[in-house]
Amino acid sequence: MEPVAVGERGLTYDARGLAEPEAVAPKVAVVQGDSATFDAEGLSTRQINLELRRLLYEEGVLNVTVANPGAKHSLGVGILERCHLRFGGSLGYFGLGLIDGPEVVVEGRVGWSVCENMMSGVVVVEKNAGSLTGAALRGGDLVIRGDVGARTGIDQKGGTILVGGNAGLLTGFMMQRGHQIICGNVGPGLGDSMYDGVIYVGGTVASLGIDCVEDALGAADLEFLARKLSIYGFDQTPASFRKFVCGKKLYNYDSLEPNERKLVL
Repeated sequence: MEPVAVGERGLTYDARGLAEPEAVAPKVAVVQGDSATFDAEGLSTRQINLELRRLLYEEGVLNVTVANPGAKHSLGVGILERCHLRFGGSLGYFGLGLIDGPEVVVEGRVGWSVCENMMSGVVVVEKNAGSLTGAALRGGDLVIRGDVGARTGIDQKGGTILVGGNAGLLTGFMMQRGHQIICGNVGPGLGDSMYDGVIYVGGTVASLGIDCVEDALGAADLEFLARKLSIYGFDQTPASFRKFVCGKKLYNYDSLEPNERKLVL
């Protein structure tokens, strides 16, 4: 149905009075120098992301605050710019995925898969996060000050995930590289089928996953923990953490399946 009217915030209305988001930035931000703020209430996910991109790439704004994000899904994705973002509320699923460079603060909570495939930068979530936090994370620091759900850092390939509270089951599942610091307790299956990387746990562990073993803390571990905890304002003592790594008993592909390996290569 053809739109018949244009209302506030760039929304078009059809004959039934239903709003349809335009495929252009709504241009509602207030810009002052290299900083900008805008109210996302009433805007669609697409409009919010378009406004962010307009400010960062067209206006050259380096500090953006988004008020009332409304826990919408897929906000702030694909930002490949060194900048500062602040969301004055909660994000839904798949927030801040595929980012490379920004420093972000989320004042509320986040849903599943925050920072999936994050390349670099810093993201700090002030409250809790859902499952699959930092899935396939490749670089940067992802800090959750509250609790996280299941499968945190699944398929993690680099970077650091720091959790101030507790983590759910299968934390570090199929982890490949990088670090995780869990200040609280962890559910069953920690580090299940991990290939490499290090997981530090400050509380209790319900159970270890397949081929995940405890290792001794060394001087480099204590230095790393002290540095990361200090940067983000956590007062936990580095020596109170336990270290978990891959036991490498599953590293038997070459000896058990040489013919299959030749086919793959």
